[in-house]
Amino acid sequence: MKLQEIVKRLGLGLVLAGMSALPSNPVYAWGATGHEFISGIAAELFPDEIPEFLRTPEAVETIAVFGREPDRDKHTGETHDSDLNPMHYVMLADNGNVAGVLPLDQLPITLDEYNAKLLVAGSSQYKSGYLPYAIVVGWYQLAKDFAYWRASSIGAKTAVEARDRAWFEADRQHRKLLLLRDLGYWSHFPGDASMPLHTSVHFYGWGPYPNPQGYATGDTMDLYIKGAFVRHHINRDVVKSLVPPYDACNCSVWDRARKMILARNKEVIPMYELYKKGAFEAATPEAVALVSAELGLGAALVRDMVIDAWKESSILGVGDPVISMRDILSGKHILRRDDFHND
Repeated sequence: MKLQEIVKRLGLGLVLAGMSALPSNPVYAWGATGHEFISGIAAELFPDEIPEFLRTPEAVETIAVFGREPDRDKHTGETHDSDLNPMHYVMLADNGNVAGVLPLDQLPITLDEYNAKLLVAGSSQYKSGYLPYAIVVGWYQLAKDFAYWRASSIGAKTAVEARDRAWFEADRQHRKLLLLRDLGYWSHFPGDASMPLHTSVHFYGWGPYPNPQGYATGDTMDLYIKGAFVRHHINRDVVKSLVPPYDACNCSVWDRARKMILARNKEVIPMYELYKKGAFEAATPEAVALVSAELGLGAALVRDMVIDAWKESSILGVGDPVISMRDILSGKHILRRDDFHND
């Protein structure tokens, strides 16, 4: 949907120009409100194929709150922060490559290889960020969580021994909690990918790069990545209405992450143009529309990836030695408690 169409749908009534001035202290990415919107709306839009316990009002509320958690983890301590903060962004240069040298469609599978390639270019995973890996690693964990929940649900009904059935039922209940936590926490990172500045070297201001258009430098560009803008000027129902249908792309999680990051990176210049005109400070229809649309795309990415993780869980393996989920789902393998113990 084009920006002009979104502006028309929003209408002037959503422009709260009379609100008090935004606070000066920076908040991260979309802020707590924005991430709650993304994670909560995504959960509200889960289709019926996703387990019901993840679609209740209580689950939606929990997932929404957990979606803001990775930002609240910041300022914990230098070892913690220096290792985890780069999960929230990936700095693409103006040529679309990480650190100017590594195209997103050539990212190696492991962080070790990724870091090695960046070191050659004088950067690192910590300097350039590793958001794509945060998204992919968390997605695989989610798929594995789903697989174990499915297996325990089956074991609770089909295990031969009563004590084994009781154990699987207890494990199934524990895995509900784990899924809520892992899904909610992970959802933050696809949400970060919907924030254009988290895909660019022009993260906090244009920085030390050619700047013929005179875009804002230093940290003055943090205005529109403040949670206060979303909290005061963005309507949650409008964001939800802008979420596109499920994208049945039959593509990998890497492809989904890459597509999102590259598309959002194209909005960096439009955001700087709007900021230059004072659009974010005044909460003009164009600024409200852009942020609303980006949040909607973030919610779509979370929802689509959760659906994909659920599908993926049916072909994974569980236990040690590994048992194929296909064999468990088909009834070829009848689970025993010992299947989940490797001691």
